[in-house]
Amino acid sequence: MDYELAIENAPDSVPGGTGILLIHPSTGETDRIDTEFLNTDTDRFLVISTRTTAREVQQKLEYYGVDETKADILDTLSVERGYSRRSSDHVHYVSSPDDLAGVVDITREFLTENEGKRRISLDSVTEMAYYADDDRALEAVAELLELLESHDAVGLFHLSEEVHDAAVVEQFTDLFDAVIYLDEDGTVEADF
Repeated sequence: MDYELAIENAPDSVPGGTGILLIHPSTGETDRIDTEFLNTDTDRFLVISTRTTAREVQQKLEYYGVDETKADILDTLSVERGYSRRSSDHVHYVSSPDDLAGVVDITREFLTENEGKRRISLDSVTEMAYYADDDRALEAVAELLELLESHDAVGLFHLSEEVHDAAVVEQFTDLFDAVIYLDEDGTVEADF
């Protein structure tokens, strides 16, 4: 199954099982790329947020006109920070951003329970590595990429280049078949 992409300078479509790494500066405006990715050619999508709460994700989706009826959100922050949580069928929580097994499990459930074209956005791998560590984040990303492949889904994974050593960025890049580079001025380059 192929998935359309609405990302400038990237191919028009990618096959199911593709994971895309979005490398961006820490001040980079990734919301546009993220929401275009989620809003195109999709039956269901899961936003895994290690950077913002479910409520902030919902506000972002609404602001960019993304169809929220297709959304599941995995909030990794609210429990640990003691924020109020509104449970629903489509908002999930893990105890903390370093509960990587929980993140992988909920992603597996999402992909197993939903049919059709499914997309995942992980915002962000950088935060995941900050809370866990680089090695555990690499393992979790590798597991998520395997899930995408086995369920014929696609994913977009955010990585803030400036925060990591060049060797760590290279380790993450090596896991992916497709990489998008977002410059500070908004220029997008793609390597597929």
